[in-house]
Amino acid sequence: MARNKKRSSGRGSKGQRGKHSISQHGPPENIRNSILDVFKRKPGKLLNHKQVSSALGILNHDVRRLIMELLNEMAQQEKLEDMGRGKYKLNVKQLESAEGTIQITKFGRGFVLMPNGNEIKLDKGATGTAFWGDTVLVEWASFGRKTVPFVSKVTKRMREVYVVIIEQIKDYGFGHPTDPKLHDSFFIPPQNLNGSIDGDKVLIEMVSWDRNDDSPVGNVTRVLGQEGDNDVEMHAILAEFSLPLEFPQEVHDEAATFTPSSESGGLDPVEISKRHDMRGTLTMTIDPVDAKDFDDALSIKKLKNGNWEIGVHIADVCHYVKPGSAIDKEAIYRATSVYLVDRTIPMLPEILSNDLCSLRPNEDKYAFSVVFEMNEKAEVVQEWFGRTVIHSDRRFVYEEAQERLETGKGDYAEELQTFFKLASQLRDTRYKNGGIDFNTEEVRFELDEDGKPLRVKIKRMKEANKLIEDFMLLANARVARFLAKVHPEKNIPTRTSVYRIHDTPDPDKVRALRTFVGRLGYEMSKPNKGNSKSLIRDLLLLTKGTPIEETVKIMAIKSMAKAEYNTENIGHYGLAFPYYTHFTSPIRRYPDVLVHRLLQQYLDGEKDANRDELDIRCHHSGIMEKRAAEAERASIKYKQVEFLMTRIGETFQGIVSGAVPRGMFIEIKENKCEGFVPKEAFPNDHWVFDEDRLGFEAMRSSKLIALGDEVKVRVASADLLKRQLEFEIIVK
Repeated sequence: MARNKKRSSGRGSKGQRGKHSISQHGPPENIRNSILDVFKRKPGKLLNHKQVSSALGILNHDVRRLIMELLNEMAQQEKLEDMGRGKYKLNVKQLESAEGTIQITKFGRGFVLMPNGNEIKLDKGATGTAFWGDTVLVEWASFGRKTVPFVSKVTKRMREVYVVIIEQIKDYGFGHPTDPKLHDSFFIPPQNLNGSIDGDKVLIEMVSWDRNDDSPVGNVTRVLGQEGDNDVEMHAILAEFSLPLEFPQEVHDEAATFTPSSESGGLDPVEISKRHDMRGTLTMTIDPVDAKDFDDALSIKKLKNGNWEIGVHIADVCHYVKPGSAIDKEAIYRATSVYLVDRTIPMLPEILSNDLCSLRPNEDKYAFSVVFEMNEKAEVVQEWFGRTVIHSDRRFVYEEAQERLETGKGDYAEELQTFFKLASQLRDTRYKNGGIDFNTEEVRFELDEDGKPLRVKIKRMKEANKLIEDFMLLANARVARFLAKVHPEKNIPTRTSVYRIHDTPDPDKVRALRTFVGRLGYEMSKPNKGNSKSLIRDLLLLTKGTPIEETVKIMAIKSMAKAEYNTENIGHYGLAFPYYTHFTSPIRRYPDVLVHRLLQQYLDGEKDANRDELDIRCHHSGIMEKRAAEAERASIKYKQVEFLMTRIGETFQGIVSGAVPRGMFIEIKENKCEGFVPKEAFPNDHWVFDEDRLGFEAMRSSKLIALGDEVKVRVASADLLKRQLEFEIIVK
């Protein structure tokens, strides 16, 4: 009786189910559209009303009867064809083409993702002249009783250039794409080789692709060089993700009009007179040892009332980069600096990023500042925003600052410890409000003069790193709130701004995360309204210091939404800030430039900003941010493979970082290099994939190897072209 009662209350009465289905699929016209979507997703099948209802998740008998009537009605309208015995199929003649983004498997089958979230499956041979990521038009053709979708037209190419390796045959060649997602090679006629030879890695443009049973024709636009050369490979990665290799000539020309700080004779006295002069306040920067640009600084002063004046000073990029200039247009396009393993591809020319806008020690510099008066509890008593001129008294690297925090000795040790005391309280408050610590371990390569990796070091966040981060987060949050001009009663923004938003996790993904950690022996509270903000934070605290800490952290990140730029504010879930933006890095992020301009605009009392224009900038910045992150990961993966190429056959301790039916991913503990172990390479047993426990079980020995387990592996192979490592598991 108890089980029946529970099942009944979980699914609801018939009336409740019907109400849910109607609300989910809307009025009849929306149901018609949903019905058509079902047929589009299953174009080769004849469907009856029960199958359509099941595909829509409808259980209510009355709504199913309605669908039966709608199928008949849609057949009379010739949107569907009545095939008899209650079965229907799409009427191709009445069916409008659909546009979406295509993905193509290595076996030639396609999946077109539609803007409404639906997916159209394509048979092998039906992908037309499309490559993975292209925007395509899908139409339907009828062959007897079967209706099939096919790509009729490519409306937009994802790439303007392709990275390929030349295979020269007599006087012509083929270009084999380095991206494994691209399923076809290019034919390159003799006149299009343009000096490239066998083995060269080159950039090509697509000249034509008329038939899907022919190869696309390419033209070499740039020869990068021979495969395996470090510069060639890094340039290829940039091109692969459609990132710029160099600045246009007009940007170089405009940058040449700036006078380097060493030759300028100091800042303009007239400009200084317009700013708050803070050169007399102790100011310092804290950055990595290999940093070339210093875009943020901290100042500190004890006030007579016992409080602290803390200044967060950010390079005033907007003083130099004016709207509409060549440099500004290029910065809009780039949107972000790109950080590969061995180089930085800056958003701004070097004279700005590394000189005029860099807050270097013992130099007067223009800044945009947020100055806080804080009490001993790190509570903000007052705040001020505005343009300043500052003088950095000391450049610290993280290791120097960390030493002073630990020992209390050295120059400015007392000031650094005050910074840390206040920052720690800011962090504690953020965590109490539900903020999450997402800092993960990162790898850093030591390279020789040719770019070959010698060693891999693991970068870990220490107190000195966190100190800077906490004050930058505070500045971003307070600037965001000022820009929004929050209504005191309604608690809503009254001005247009650019926000860095982070949505709450998808409930289904949180439930999956809870199930996952449960398999590892950790109990995660059941999600509800009361614990939604702290749920993931509490999980990370629970697993901190355990062997699976990094694995759980990565899975938690995957369960969450991605942060993005937007003019509509929903707050930042991960940081537990109701208002948040990016103000602190205008040298390397264009949204920060937008925020600086907005801040000055609103400080000057000017009218509200143009939301449509800001929306365009936010969307583009998000696209470029994603590309930059993918390029960075690709460069790390390349160096990992290159590093282990010389260590084939060596054994390491690793952690199972992923499991799929075809095998497992293993991350080496000492260097975080990740490789794949195919199922057929598992040793001495019959291994079966266990989806529930995310691992493989040996049928004879009953041994289980699952996510988070520590295993011993041998490096079996390293493929630089594919950036893939293959390991063997050693089971005792």
